[in-house]
Amino acid sequence: MFDPTVATKIIAGLGLVNLVMGLTIFFSCRCMPGSKLGTMLMKYRTYQRFYKLHCYFWRVFWSSVMVHGTLAIIFFGLPF
Repeated sequence: MFDPTVATKIIAGLGLVNLVMGLTIFFSCRCMPGSKLGTMLMKYRTYQRFYKLHCYFWRVFWSSVMVHGTLAIIFFGLPF
């Protein structure tokens, strides 16, 4: 059917995507401008463009989480 080592690599890759997207969501969070770091970053146009993409980051994150979870359950079973 499907090679388990390939599935493991896909699941691990999606786990990495989840981690990176989680950090991306954190740093583009709507409450960041109220913090000292956010106030400093909002001075830069690059960060302002990054900040505006926050809602799209959530879509990528949740899509990745769903595929990651589904594949993990299919290939490794339920954790209990």
